[in-house]
Amino acid sequence: MDLRNLNVVVVGLGQSGIDACMLLHKNAAIVSATDGGKGPVLDKAAAVLREKFIEVELGAHTEEFLSRADAMILSPGVPQDSLPVKFAERMSIPTLSEIEQGYYYCPGPILAVTGTNGKSTVVTLMGDIMKKAGRKFNVCGNIGNSLCGEILNGRIDDKTAVVLEVSSFQLERIAEFKPAVSCILNITEDHLERYADFKGYTEAKLRIAMNQDPKSFIVLNYDDPSLRDIEHKIPATILYYSMKEPVDNGVFFENGRFIMTRKGLARDPIAMPESDLKGSHNIENVMACLLMAEAMNVKIEAVMDAVKEYKLLHHRIEKVDEVNGVIYIDDSKGTNIDATKRALEAMDRKVVLIAGGRDKGGDYSVIKDEVLKKVKKIVLIGEAAPIIRKVFDGIVAVEDADTMENAVLKSFHAAVNGDAVLLSPMCSSFDMFRDYKHRGDAFREAVIKIKTGKTAK
Repeated sequence: MDLRNLNVVVVGLGQSGIDACMLLHKNAAIVSATDGGKGPVLDKAAAVLREKFIEVELGAHTEEFLSRADAMILSPGVPQDSLPVKFAERMSIPTLSEIEQGYYYCPGPILAVTGTNGKSTVVTLMGDIMKKAGRKFNVCGNIGNSLCGEILNGRIDDKTAVVLEVSSFQLERIAEFKPAVSCILNITEDHLERYADFKGYTEAKLRIAMNQDPKSFIVLNYDDPSLRDIEHKIPATILYYSMKEPVDNGVFFENGRFIMTRKGLARDPIAMPESDLKGSHNIENVMACLLMAEAMNVKIEAVMDAVKEYKLLHHRIEKVDEVNGVIYIDDSKGTNIDATKRALEAMDRKVVLIAGGRDKGGDYSVIKDEVLKKVKKIVLIGEAAPIIRKVFDGIVAVEDADTMENAVLKSFHAAVNGDAVLLSPMCSSFDMFRDYKHRGDAFREAVIKIKTGKTAK
């Protein structure tokens, strides 16, 4: 959507909102911005924008301010029932996401990755693959730097492959967004505090392909019931991957090897190399990257070289330390139930699980089987503690903790040599922490205190 000379109101002044404002201003839109929050960080952001003569409203959203809008750019965290969204709907004002605006100005091909779990691992690995292949690339989006910001700063040209992590929130407000290659890794219950039901969440994810055509590609997980047999909804050429059975067009995993297929014909198997990418969930991630790389005409050797050298992301099933034969694992990025299920599946020892935070409306009972197999005790933190306790009381020992330090200390007392203490919350962090990184860092600090004797045992 060409926004030159139009009045555009950007709602939400996180970094993506600030970058959207600056890119719009550079491209001759009449920009203003509003954020319902207050504080020094927002004051600083507002000062930067006002230097560009961008009007800013802080502390509240008002209809008077919004009424100037010919279009709105909504930051991902803006709730569906917020005043700006309701006002835009009532006044028939187009609402777009930052990635839609970025797409309009993006000169390079986009590889867009979404899914409930695994997005950050896949986009990071795809960046490593592009580097091994000698290609220009830029990894951005929901993983960190915004698409608009990378374009604004001149880091993307027509030869740059943009590996873009996108969330369901960002996909809600696209209009013409059209990746050359898209990928949906999985869809499991998440963000039901935002969507009316699982169907609504699924439909938001499927929007990633809504503007694609048969000349573009979409990579899908065949083992996910939500993504199987949906050809009638997908205009792009579909490439499937599977851990469980052969697929006609894509790749499947059998006896430790990847088998690529086209029209049912199999190629020579490719052995999974030694790598930090362990567990079935990571093999799925590698298969997704194999197919995206093939769609971009990248050789398989570059993929395997990147897999061999891949280093796991912080806060994603990351070993922090070992104390008295007990390993402490930070999976703070496990912000939904399926992520914790996968983390438990990856454990080869008994687990003391630290869970809880802000509830997202999911069904915790779906991991009862994994809890029965692997978990000897659950230590609960945050607002969701009473909800989770109701599900697991009587199945496994459950104890509450009021701080992360207290939770780690209680886990220390419950674990014995050969066990693991796993932080995998199943919930968002925003009741007690700034974000999942802050939560993971608090876990790490608590472990270090126990190891060094700075916490009373």
